[in-house]
Amino acid sequence: MAEKTSKRESVRFKDASHRRVLDEASRKRRARKQLEALEQDNFQDDPHANLSMHKKAPKFEENFSETVKSKKKKAKGDHFKQRFRKTFSTLLEEEAMVATDEPSYITVRAPSSKFPERKFCAVCGYPF
Repeated sequence: MAEKTSKRESVRFKDASHRRVLDEASRKRRARKQLEALEQDNFQDDPHANLSMHKKAPKFEENFSETVKSKKKKAKGDHFKQRFRKTFSTLLEEEAMVATDEPSYITVRAPSSKFPERKFCAVCGYPF
């Protein structure tokens, strides 16, 4: 049995004098092969190839500042909807204050069922 007291080292860089030195032509050939392999792996059809111009399509030549101004004008109405939004309980209170003969969320009731109440398993939902 051989002794294993030697330190583990990388086989690749054991000796700097045995390194492989490539000339310029072989470097270019290797780089070209790597690029071709990458292009083959990554090949996809162009999703914009059959795109036809439409007046509603975005125009990429527009200035960014013009689009920001138009977005700010649209956001003004939504600001109040978010800021002063009412909870469900608030809506119910307001509905209760308004006295009308029409059925509302609070006054509407369905008649009791002709059939007995169905019972379901709490775990799987299977009816008893």
